Amino acid sequence: ASIGNFFRRSLRRSGRREGKEEASAAENNPSRMPQGKPGERSSVLYSAGQFFFEYLVVVSLKKMTDGHYEPKITYQFPKRENLLKGQKEEEERLLQAIPLFCFPDGNNWAPVTEFTSETFSFVLTNVDGSRKIGYCRRLLPSGRGVRLPEVFCIISCLGCFGLFSKILDEVEKRRQISMAVIYPFMQGLRESPFPAPGKTVTIKSFIPESGTELIELTRPVDAHLEHVEFQALLQRLSPHLILHIFASAVLERRLIFLAEELSVLSQCIHAVAALLYPFTWAHTYIPVVPECLLDTVCCPTPFMVGIQMRHLERVLDQPMEEALIVDLCEGKILGAVGDEEDILPIKLQNEMLTSLNRHNNNNNIHTSEQVNALVSEAFVQFFVRTVGHYASHIKWSKNGSGTFQERAFCKAIASKTNRKFVKKFVKTNMFSLFIEEAEKSRIPQEGK
Repeated sequence: ASIGNFFRRSLRRSGRREGKEEASAAENNPSRMPQGKPGERSSVLYSAGQFFFEYLVVVSLKKMTDGHYEPKITYQFPKRENLLKGQKEEEERLLQAIPLFCFPDGNNWAPVTEFTSETFSFVLTNVDGSRKIGYCRRLLPSGRGVRLPEVFCIISCLGCFGLFSKILDEVEKRRQISMAVIYPFMQGLRESPFPAPGKTVTIKSFIPESGTELIELTRPVDAHLEHVEFQALLQRLSPHLILHIFASAVLERRLIFLAEELSVLSQCIHAVAALLYPFTWAHTYIPVVPECLLDTVCCPTPFMVGIQMRHLERVLDQPMEEALIVDLCEGKILGAVGDEEDILPIKLQNEMLTSLNRHNNNNNIHTSEQVNALVSEAFVQFFVRTVGHYASHIKWSKNGSGTFQERAFCKAIASKTNRKFVKKFVKTNMFSLFIEEAEKSRIPQEGK
């Protein structure tokens, strides 16, 4: 109960300040995308050379006196010593939160003989605004007879789902041999620098009876797409529905995604958030909502959350405000505001539909990186066409500070339908944050 109360407090939004909604520092947010001109590519999202991860924890199910199972951390690497009081409190909060997100399904478990491994992720934001991502592999330990699944969770401030999935493959392979084999592999990983985009780092690892293995870990070239798998979204939703979801997200509405598999929820929600690039979803963002936090859907402010299908009835019974409810299992909308078709300019909608349909049907696209790049480009072009002229409407003072001229910016849009959309979009938190960054980005020239 106390953990649940902590998270409810952390998910509350602060009020409006100077007419702009500010995100609570303790909210769950996606990793911050680099701010730049719409259409620009940032070559570095995270600094190369950082530690790969902060912690590896194992979360196991422990049977309680009432017969239910409760997730508990049973292994932590590394153990941190001599922490300052503030650091220790932060670590305790983090370690309290992790089990909830590793087993968000609830406490009704039973030992099994078979279990299909699954990979998913979650995002937590600390009080100071720094973000951590939990990469999880839920698996059944090797052995005989009935057993309970456990979760290996890597906590990192680095967003690269594909890379960490490969690391979790190696962890799972070693778990089937012995827990003792995992430690030297993770130690080797921790001592290796995080590679730059497009670069590879090689980890040496010894496995009994197999000898020394060389494991190559390569980052995608385009750093802002390395936490994304658009194919997961395209496989479950029609391009038409994807545009409805994009339209709702772009106006910062409430979005609820439903699926039973944790991997489907986390992949699809990360993909929806990435469609907003170069803008950033800055509100409540929980790819998989733990059962004890289901009342998050009662929040009156914007959110993007994933909920397991088993909890659907409980969610629908909550006193919710209007939200877009997406069924990822059946590929359909269960609840909507009703105007989703009319939010985006129709001409640009049709262009994006054509592009998404082409990507769906193009058999020449083989890799997920190619799909990611092509889908992202379609949505980046939407922003280029609607707000790409923003830079010419920032008035610069002699000291190098800028002031955005919103009225002139909107007036400069020739298309009435585009202007109608932009007048709504400029009021969003994501646009305000983008412009705030742009107003600071000019470096004063010498002598001025």
